[in-house]
Amino acid sequence: MSERKVLNKYYPPDFDPAKIPKLKLPKDRQYVVRLMAPFNMRCKTCGEYIYKGKKFNARKETVQNEVYLGLPIFRFYIKCTRCLAEITFKTDPENTDYTMEHGATRNFQAEKLLEEEEKRMQKEREEEELNNPMKVLENRTKDSKLEMEVLENLQELKELNQRQANVDFEAMLKQYKEYEEEQKRKEQEEDEQEMKAMLEQAQNRRLLVDSDSDEEPAKSHTKPVTKIKPTEILQEDSEPQSKKLKTESWERSVGKLNTKAQLAGLVTVRKQKPDPALGNGTENQSTMATTGSFPTATGTTSSLGLLGAYSDSEDSTSD
Repeated sequence: MSERKVLNKYYPPDFDPAKIPKLKLPKDRQYVVRLMAPFNMRCKTCGEYIYKGKKFNARKETVQNEVYLGLPIFRFYIKCTRCLAEITFKTDPENTDYTMEHGATRNFQAEKLLEEEEKRMQKEREEEELNNPMKVLENRTKDSKLEMEVLENLQELKELNQRQANVDFEAMLKQYKEYEEEQKRKEQEEDEQEMKAMLEQAQNRRLLVDSDSDEEPAKSHTKPVTKIKPTEILQEDSEPQSKKLKTESWERSVGKLNTKAQLAGLVTVRKQKPDPALGNGTENQSTMATTGSFPTATGTTSSLGLLGAYSDSEDSTSD
């Protein structure tokens, strides 16, 4: 069984390609090709803009009786995207471009029109110079004047460039960098000076605080003790001053309780039954000795009242 997809065909030994009939096709036949619009154009029927690069399914044909240096010229048929009007353009091998033929106008071809106008003027000038020798002289004088003006303008541009060339941009940049570095150095120095001043102030404050703290205990230790009489040393109490102040305040508010005379008032001596032999005189003496000048304590009186009475009795005895 033969293969379905074959690359080599079988040619019999008696094969003659001249016997194959040729297909006769018309010379102006058209082909359907896929192309892009070669320039911007505007439809004359509906005014639709067709931009360069838009894709079309175009019909291509060879233009009859138009050849440039043996190169054939092709015509393309496209349809407007809005109104389906037919637009045609053809190749221009002379200018390596395309020319608009029918159905639309080409946009943005001012440069091309300017070039065409310059060519036309140059051609007219050459035709005038062939028939008129005076015109040739006039054109030469105009050309010489124009050349002089161009040379003057060129000289001015050269002088301007030389003036700008005298300016050394590298030196300017270097000077600017040095200026920036100097500014940074000055700022750093100012910052360092400020930091030193702040540190000195802080150190001075610490020294002042330390000196004050050293002077206070020295003053308290070196406080002189003035003695008016040498005998006052014997009368001094061994208790510190703070304790004395506390006891004095307590004594002022409550009264003294550590003296024997006040404690004696708290103790009551039991009365003994008197002997009948003793007289009334001895009885009075014993009672006066035990009680003294203090008032007798009764069970009904309170403790604060007793303390007040004792303090009053002590003041009277001291007086």
